[in-house]
Amino acid sequence: MFKRLWQIFGPVLVAGLCLTALLLSPLRLGRPSEKTLSTAATSLSANVLKGEAIKDAAFNDNYIPMIGSSELSRMDALHPSVMANKYDWQNKPFLLGAPGTQSLTHFLSLQATGNHLNGKKAVVVISPQWFVPQGVKPEMFDFFYSPLQTSYFLIHAKDSESTRYAAKRILELTSDTTNGVMRDALKNKALGIPLTETQKVYINNVKRPALQHQDQLFSQLFIRGRERELRKGLKVLPKQPDNMQLDQVATELGQKVTGDNPFGIQNSFYKKRVKPNVGKLKGEQSHFNYESSPEFADFQLMLDYFAAHKVSVQFIIPPVNARWAAYTGLSQAMLNRFDKKIQYQLRTQGFNNIVDMTNDGNEQFFMQDTIHLGWRGWLKVDQKLQPFMRTKKAKAVHYDMSNDFLSRDWQNVSGNNVHDFD
Repeated sequence: MFKRLWQIFGPVLVAGLCLTALLLSPLRLGRPSEKTLSTAATSLSANVLKGEAIKDAAFNDNYIPMIGSSELSRMDALHPSVMANKYDWQNKPFLLGAPGTQSLTHFLSLQATGNHLNGKKAVVVISPQWFVPQGVKPEMFDFFYSPLQTSYFLIHAKDSESTRYAAKRILELTSDTTNGVMRDALKNKALGIPLTETQKVYINNVKRPALQHQDQLFSQLFIRGRERELRKGLKVLPKQPDNMQLDQVATELGQKVTGDNPFGIQNSFYKKRVKPNVGKLKGEQSHFNYESSPEFADFQLMLDYFAAHKVSVQFIIPPVNARWAAYTGLSQAMLNRFDKKIQYQLRTQGFNNIVDMTNDGNEQFFMQDTIHLGWRGWLKVDQKLQPFMRTKKAKAVHYDMSNDFLSRDWQNVSGNNVHDFD
């Protein structure tokens, strides 16, 4: 009987023991290949975002992180990834984001890169839609939550108001109750209490090595590149990056797919997502508010990382489709107040490289759909991005950070009252 059971379950047990030994071993796998990095750079893969190995290799190579959310997936011919490939930009965008990724997810991802971005550059696309009153949805944060990156945070983050705030937010938003040691360590961080020796030994010598090996083994699997979109875009771009020709291409591409729908957006999106509910959508967004949100404090965590690592950042603030906003009642005045508030948070701390497109939503063929950039919108981004990305090393940057931007008072202040904020 024992022999029969061993024949059935023995191989599974041996395989499990071998995998456990591999995950806990000090073995380091090789650097990801150039092909892997190239594919990962446009994949928008959750595995890549939640991991460390591929990003660390990319940031040591000729890639600059371009951080955002769903807009990054709108890959027409004028998208920065296509333009960078067509015109051989010396440094190429490494896209990080997906629908549902917001500031706290990106903070965890960035801080886990350690010193790999020291004195380098990054690009951040700031979506006004992140800054809703409730902030990031717990289920979305939980989906992109990375225990690996949290283990780095627990070991390396020094006690500060920023660290305590980050730990509290992670505890609030995660449903990860399976690992008592990690959760207890987060509670210590949130209170400003040093980790216990048991916590440090477990995270450093057991949990983190296992998670690192999982990342090295599995993060390269199931990465779907965007080669089809890239090839399609490359075919229609002119041989040389002439702005007039590029604008003509962008206009023609927009004309071809928008037709005569009332919002000037991609017809496929209009027919599938808008037309079936168009009557219900009239005036439906008149109550939307992007001025009061915990997202402003979560966003500050990213800024604190950039400042600590002397990263030079270009921020892009996209518009909302103006015809869509007028129809749904989304207030342009409110969007302008949001813009005023986020720019105050940036500029008063020394982040002055801002591509502000808040009032460009009425430009023809600027938006692919209701809130996402397309054709001529991407072209405007390209014209700012390409000179910025020409060099990877940042010039000397000087930031003057304030913990006031972590406060609930700042989260709730109106854009019209930012200059009274104290």
